[in-house]
Amino acid sequence: MDPGARLDLDRRRRLGMVEAIWGEHKSAAQIAAIIQQLGQAGELALVTRVDGAKTQAVAALLGRNLESGPSAGLQHHAEANCLTVGAWPPADPALGRVTVLAGGSSDLAVAAEAQLALQCHGVACDLVLDVGVAGLHRLLDQLEALRQAQVLIACAGMEGALPTVLAGLLPQPVIGVPVSVGYGVSAGGHAALHGMLASCAPGLTVVNIDNGYGAAMAALRILAGAGRQSMGASVVGRTSH
Repeated sequence: MDPGARLDLDRRRRLGMVEAIWGEHKSAAQIAAIIQQLGQAGELALVTRVDGAKTQAVAALLGRNLESGPSAGLQHHAEANCLTVGAWPPADPALGRVTVLAGGSSDLAVAAEAQLALQCHGVACDLVLDVGVAGLHRLLDQLEALRQAQVLIACAGMEGALPTVLAGLLPQPVIGVPVSVGYGVSAGGHAALHGMLASCAPGLTVVNIDNGYGAAMAALRILAGAGRQSMGASVVGRTSH
């Protein structure tokens, strides 16, 4: 076990979410040790920013085979660059639904990370690709379907206009995720980040560049807060008669 890993095993009770493990700058040995520690605590493991080669090395260290489909085993999610170990909870209808949108398929890795993180917490989540503002009709065609979601997560590179357009058209909370995709002046996602932060659409929430996981947890907090408010209103309604 990695002596440097002090996991937040109380996070689910305290905040309603599991601790995600940043995998990009950890060795396969460190990741394997953390997965073992999470398993001993009966907790799902979600490791972000890991490619197929590192996942294979982790599996070898754990003496496990890679699995796929609805499995509690060790799985690599190539689109999201993540690995999971443990059973996912079924989608809880009481939490509502989130839709993750991406301006283009180049934004898929970030969008898929957000979708996977929500699924690991029992949140139903749809993924809608290629609705960038360069072809605005593609987004407008989706508006009626988007109205069914409680929260929208919009991932966009280049100038990052997608979240602003969404927040100007639809009433739900919109979380913008700037993506490090674009030509030179896009500056690795900084142009999209600055554009989202300077948005004229009131109430738009923005997370850091490429932070699909962070956007998912912001959506989870919104859903959980709405659920608590609904429960409180229901209790007040029952006791007022």
